[in-house]
Amino acid sequence: MNEFVSGNLGEIAALLTAICWTFTSLAFESAGKKVGSLPVNLIRLVMALFWLGFYTLITNGHFFPQNASTHAWVWLSVSGLIGFVIGDLLLFQAFVVTGARISMLLMSLSPPLTALFGWLIIGEKLSIANSIGMFVTIWGIALVILAKPVKGRKMQFHYPAKGILLALGGAAGQGLGLVLSKFGMQDADPFMSTQIRVITGIIGFSILFTITGKWYQVKAAMKHTKAMWHITIGSFFGPFLGVSLSLLAIKYTTTGIASTLNSLTPVLIIPLAWYFFKEKITTKEVIGAFLAVAGVTIFFIY
Repeated sequence: MNEFVSGNLGEIAALLTAICWTFTSLAFESAGKKVGSLPVNLIRLVMALFWLGFYTLITNGHFFPQNASTHAWVWLSVSGLIGFVIGDLLLFQAFVVTGARISMLLMSLSPPLTALFGWLIIGEKLSIANSIGMFVTIWGIALVILAKPVKGRKMQFHYPAKGILLALGGAAGQGLGLVLSKFGMQDADPFMSTQIRVITGIIGFSILFTITGKWYQVKAAMKHTKAMWHITIGSFFGPFLGVSLSLLAIKYTTTGIASTLNSLTPVLIIPLAWYFFKEKITTKEVIGAFLAVAGVTIFFIY
């Protein structure tokens, strides 16, 4: 058993990462429906900063980022604003409007979008297999969200168009944020880089709350015991443990295998959404989720 674990540590870590993303998305969906997506975003980043800070304090002897270059601070800050503030703001609202299951399915587009932004911004190459993988992923997602057109309308959706657009915006924000993170991080410590992004995200949301005068929502959310419990769970399994396991996965296995196993969240979330939120799930939706994951697999492996 120990030999199996040690020999497949990267693959196990990648699978556990997908499980973490599954739990964190459901936790944030539940919290967002109780107190609103905006305060959930800020509170979970503050919690994530403490999780990361305690980890780096134990491993490196300091709570906050140290010795980061100006280049790293600038580009990781931009990445944090785009990924955490804009991207996650849209995604968390999608959790409320459409639900975590469909939102995370649409987030399957994040890896292809990341590659597309990488090609446009930093000159990374796109292969024919990448293009095929994008097509299969889009096909799987379309199978789930599109309904048969009715008379007078060329396109119909099974789910609110607003929620679909919000999730797509979240996927684009995460993809662009990751490309800018790679450009900004270079040889810097990944955990320190994540801290910089989180700090920028906290500052960004703080400015947003100040401009809109909605700090009262944060105070109200912090008094909601059940919501705070779900935010705590989500911040632990997401920005802290999920990120840590994803780094461990990349260290002990190939990026392609790790990314493919990480992308299993749209499939793993189906039984949990059915059990916890009593969502009605069709066979076509299950097939679509598997197709979306298959597209990501083709994209990374071939």
